[in-house]
This record gives sequence, structure tokens and C-alpha cells, in this order.
Amino acid sequence: MKIYSSLVNKDAKLAVIGLGYVGLPIALEFAKKLSVIGFDINEARVQQMRQGIDPSGEMQAKNFENTDIVFTSSISVLKEASFFIVAVPTPVDSHNVPDLRPVQKASETIGKVIKKGDYVVYEFTVYPGCTEEDCLPIIQEQSGLKICEDFKIGYSPERINPGDKKNTLSTIIKVVSGCDEESREEIAKLYELIVKVGVHRASSIKVAEAAKIIENTQRDVNIALMNELSIIFDRMGINTFEVLEAAGTKWNFLKFFPGLVGGHCIGVDPYYLTYKAAELGFNSRVILSGRYINDNMGNYVSKKVIQHVIAHSDNVKEAKVLVMGATFKENVSDIRNSKVIDVIKTLKSYYLNVFVHDPSANSAELEEEYGIHLTKELDNDYDVVMVSVPHNSYADYDDAYFSSITKHHALIADLKGTYRNKITSRKYWSL
Repeated sequence: MKIYSSLVNKDAKLAVIGLGYVGLPIALEFAKKLSVIGFDINEARVQQMRQGIDPSGEMQAKNFENTDIVFTSSISVLKEASFFIVAVPTPVDSHNVPDLRPVQKASETIGKVIKKGDYVVYEFTVYPGCTEEDCLPIIQEQSGLKICEDFKIGYSPERINPGDKKNTLSTIIKVVSGCDEESREEIAKLYELIVKVGVHRASSIKVAEAAKIIENTQRDVNIALMNELSIIFDRMGINTFEVLEAAGTKWNFLKFFPGLVGGHCIGVDPYYLTYKAAELGFNSRVILSGRYINDNMGNYVSKKVIQHVIAHSDNVKEAKVLVMGATFKENVSDIRNSKVIDVIKTLKSYYLNVFVHDPSANSAELEEEYGIHLTKELDNDYDVVMVSVPHNSYADYDDAYFSSITKHHALIADLKGTYRNKITSRKYWSL
């Protein structure tokens, strides 16, 4: 059951289901060499992509050029494909329990269109076992086909870093796996078409799933350590970034930094692993401790801002706080699971006047998702300026700039330490 040659010769088509920040780059890269169907259930997004516009703001118009791709929300068009890549979101609910509904719905869709000889590869981040235990049964039930006999599945976790123009799809080693040796090799050869640095063939689908989820879990735990150290060092009156700079002179010191941990990877994926571990009778301690620390950093930051306002403002309800940056990380437009929102909501709950500025975020999306309106024109009398997301457009700001938009007693809360040793005329604080 080989498919590589059929795809390369364009006798068969490849489909990517879910065209977000993961799916669209994959679809466009494959479309330079293969005939591709880009499928998304959101017709408004599909219309934008037909015009060469990436709704996520990651891809440029030039990335759409010279590609053999059809964008659609029609299942009938999807039936033309023989190789399906699933790149839908894998969020958690309000109780941090994995929400598999997008995955399940995508699997149902595949079950309705798949035929003998087809392949399915999942690209999302899930707990080990999800592909074979949760997704595969749905496809088999919907289609009446049997795994390995009639169709084959694989797993190849995404390694796309939003906002990163250096480490891209083609320059990051791709992990691939399949339900048997033949499928693993066919999938590997296919990804080798677009990944210049090559692929790593995992021994099983579960191994590949586990490898992906610990990448983000490892980062989460390490950042949690930095955040905890930041709280400790703040009580000692020393700057965390100065400590890390000194410690970083040792060759084997891992360079992680404190900050708000949001987004749809590091702040979400560890919960998939701890959920599965609990199902198997093991309660995680280290991973959940890291999640607890990182999830509560918004409250910690809010407390520092509120303490300053109370100490320096005659009327707290008249105090003005400017939050610079609302996206989940610098130089991206994505606001999903942004922990800056937690800080904003907490500050507002204390009746502070909070103004939000962000050159990368979409004001309409912020308004719809969180009820937050972006400020374009800045005032000159803020009591606190919190630089929560260090976008490149903020990089050249200096002491004179912050003095021009603040009161003399103002606090510059520089979460990522961007302006360390540059602010002299206002009180300065960083994580």
C-alpha cells in the first residue's frame, strides 16, 4: 500500500485538514511539489486564503505563489484526496481537561471520505495513545475500513514556532511514525520532500506522540523554575535577569527565562500528559507543580502593579495603567490563551483604568474574544506602564519615552527585562 509515487506524479492528491498556524504552512509547502487540497470548516477563512491572505498573519502573500492548491470547506472536494494530514487544535477546557472535540470531528470527517489505499497522518499535540485509541476507532467505524489492511495511519508532530522566521518548517527535523514499517517509510519520504534537514523515524506512533508532548512539558517546567526563582529573588531585592546572566556564563547552564506562559502549546500540552498519567493511576507532581506556578504568574504580576498604585495614588479608581502587548508572545498576532489577559482582568477587577496597546493584535478579535478594546493614541499620565510582550516595535523605547507618557511616580513593569539598566527616571521592576 504505497502512495509516495502517486503523490509525486500528481496521480493522487494530498489534503490538509485545519488551516491554522500549523496546517496552512504545511499545505503551502507541500503545494510547491504536490497537488494539495486545503480544507477548513471556516468558510470565511477559506475565502481569505483563496485571496492569498493568511488569517493567522504568519504567511506572506508570496508564500501562496506558485502553489498547486485548492482551498475549500466542502467535504465533496475533500473526497478527491488520498493522503490526509490533520492539523486541528487540541485545547483544554476550563478545568484543564483535554478537549478532543476538534480531533474527533476531524476523524469523523475523514471516516466519511477515506477509501482503500489512503493514508491519514495526525500533526497535533496529544497524549501518547490518542491517535490509535481515540482517533482510529472513529475512522474505522465511520468508513467500515480496517487499519493496515485497507488504509494506514501515522503521526508526525508539528514543530512550528509562531513568529520565528529562522526555525521554520523546512529547517526543523521532523519526527515521523506509522502503523507499520511500510507506512512509516512512505510518510518519511513524503515529509523529506519539504523538510531540508531530514526526518527522524520513530519506532512507533506512541513514541512520536510522547516525544512531542515532552518537548513542551520540558520547557514549561524549566520556565516554572525561573518564575519561582524570580519571586524569590524579588524578595531578596536582586534582579533575576542579572542572576541568569551571571549563571549563564557556565557552559552547561540552561538558558530559560521567567515570564507569562500562554499560547496553545506550552501552556496547554502538559495537561494532556498529566491527564493520561492520571488515567493510568499516576498523579504527576513535578509537571503539575510547574503548571501551577506558571498559571498563577498573572496574579503575581497584577499584585505587584496594584501594590504600586495603592502606595503612590491618592485615588486608586483614577489610576491609569497602560499594558503594552496583548498577544501570547512577541511578534505574533495570536491572542489565544494569552496570559496577559489574566493580568488585565485582574487589574480591572480592582477598578483600575486599564488601557491596552498592541501593534500586532487585531482589535476586533480582542473585542470579540475578551471584550478588550485596543488603545491607539497614548496619553502622558499613566501611573503604571507594563511592557508584557516585547514586540520588536517596542525595542527602541528609552527612558525619555517612558517619562513622556507617565507621571513622575510611575512604575515601569518590564516583564521580560527588555529595558534593564535603561530606565532611570521612573521606578523599574521586572520578573
